[in-house]
Amino acid sequence: MPSKKIYMDYNATTPLREEVKAAIIEDFDVYGNASSMHSAGREAKAMLEKARSSVAALIGAPAETIIFTSGGSESNNTVFQTMRKLASAPDGKVLSSGRTEIIISAVEHPCVLNSGKFLASLGFTVHVIGVDENGKINMDEFRSRLNDKTLLVSVMLANNEIGTIEDIASVSKSAKAAGALVHSDAVQGAGKIPINVDDLGVDYLTLSAHKIYGPKGAGALYVRKGAPIFPLIHGGHQEDGARAGTYNNIGIFGFGKAAELALKDLDMYREKMMKLRTMLRDGLLAKIPSIKINGHPTDVLPNTLNVSFPGAEGEAILLTLDFLGIEVSTGSACASGSLDPSHVLLAIGASPELAHGSIRFSMGWGVTEEDIQYIVNKVPPEIAKLRAMSTVSAS
Repeated sequence: MPSKKIYMDYNATTPLREEVKAAIIEDFDVYGNASSMHSAGREAKAMLEKARSSVAALIGAPAETIIFTSGGSESNNTVFQTMRKLASAPDGKVLSSGRTEIIISAVEHPCVLNSGKFLASLGFTVHVIGVDENGKINMDEFRSRLNDKTLLVSVMLANNEIGTIEDIASVSKSAKAAGALVHSDAVQGAGKIPINVDDLGVDYLTLSAHKIYGPKGAGALYVRKGAPIFPLIHGGHQEDGARAGTYNNIGIFGFGKAAELALKDLDMYREKMMKLRTMLRDGLLAKIPSIKINGHPTDVLPNTLNVSFPGAEGEAILLTLDFLGIEVSTGSACASGSLDPSHVLLAIGASPELAHGSIRFSMGWGVTEEDIQYIVNKVPPEIAKLRAMSTVSAS
């Protein structure tokens, strides 16, 4: 086992902040069902609504527009299944008239891409819009696809692999002019950059607790007042009928505390992460020849650095760094079991070989300047070794 451990995969998941952990432990005694009318139930309900207000405040939304879910994938699927209901006849088949077209970007999270594929299998027309070399959606192509049949536009706020931040306000403005609904997966942006749903102009926005130092198994979906919503999970009256199931008290309470801290510390977080990211980027560029930084140079998450190392293979780099105590990723955690190259890197024009040689460093509160210096010192000689091995095996 390595003597040093540096976790650099915060985009995959975050540890509980100590304040969140303390709040969860304190809340263990709040066991009541928030749907019950007795005192234990009312106590749980009051704490649940406090958490709802904290999550809403993180994105500048009214508390009543927040629906609690099990996470980002459920929230995203709820939106797409709502579109299915809106466009379907009573027999469940997609109507041939009306709005039956969906627009998504080529760099979306797999749960959005696969939701789009599922709707396409039912008869929807799903347009997948390309991005430029920095990961920004092609606005000309996007606008050319908008028409009076467009039902939903879904574009993520910030990319989980390369960190590029999209201009959702412009996307929304164009989509609204065409009469379409707008959804944005903001799972990676929340707690890292300022978010205001009115400024973005979205009808739906997705959040997840475990990306902001909260517990796994808790998420939220913002639904603008008046926007249609149908339940993905049918059952009781919870969430005004929009999401059935007994409330996950501990998960939701922890989510609320994490959201409260994320909003309070947002400026401090951004300043620290941008400093660490700059140190890492400049250090690697100075010490390793012929590497490529992926993502937008300025419109990028402050904690995310995606680097391609031509001549070295990504899984080999990951395992080598893990042996040194540096925990990184080759892309989205949801796709880490796949041997296929990153769909995000392919979308920005990287060759399969270059995509296979790319590493995502994603930083968080637990990373220090000393950690970055350790990485900058240790990574270059390992890349040199891997490139030499690759050259020998090729010959």
